[in-house]
Amino acid sequence: MTNNLESKNVASGIPPGDGRFDQLSIALHWFTVLLIIVQYGSLWLHDAAHHASNFAVASLSVHRSIGIVTWIVAVIRLVWRHSFADLPPFPPSMPKLQQVIAKANEYGLYLLLLVQPITGLARVWLRGEPFTLFVWAVPALFEPNPAIRTIFIEAHEIGGHALMILIGLHAGAALFHRLVLRDGVLQRMLPLLPERTKLKPTLAKSRAK
Repeated sequence: MTNNLESKNVASGIPPGDGRFDQLSIALHWFTVLLIIVQYGSLWLHDAAHHASNFAVASLSVHRSIGIVTWIVAVIRLVWRHSFADLPPFPPSMPKLQQVIAKANEYGLYLLLLVQPITGLARVWLRGEPFTLFVWAVPALFEPNPAIRTIFIEAHEIGGHALMILIGLHAGAALFHRLVLRDGVLQRMLPLLPERTKLKPTLAKSRAK
């Protein structure tokens, strides 16, 4: 799938390393970043507050609700990526091993973005109590099952730590490409870059005059 789309970009005349992701892919990427920040921020606020306080309950409700939004956005991203997205190829100078690691990191992020909301909801449902999701009160759908719920609690916590590690590796690699290699990898996912690059020739001509 990825190779076919990369070949399409090369055939269309986009130079390797200079092509960009389509605007919807860029928007969904940064929207996902915002959702993840809210996810971890709401969880930190919940843990910092007294668990029985209204603020802690509201923070946990935000965490669950944004988790559902994150899951929906991840599904949309996968569908768009599979069927419509413009996926620029890796720079020719990038070793094959680094390309494999980058793809593995990306697919791992997608997997966790899909699994984490499921394990999170499962641990709530298996508590056997009603809870709030967005503005709706969700009734208790299952009988309490502490044994199975413990499994989902551990899976959700492990997934949360794994997600943080993959995000750190992803961000670190992007900064490495930008600050050290300077091969244009990071710029492919930055918004509004075409407008900025179009101004450079004009400025250069005006200075030359």
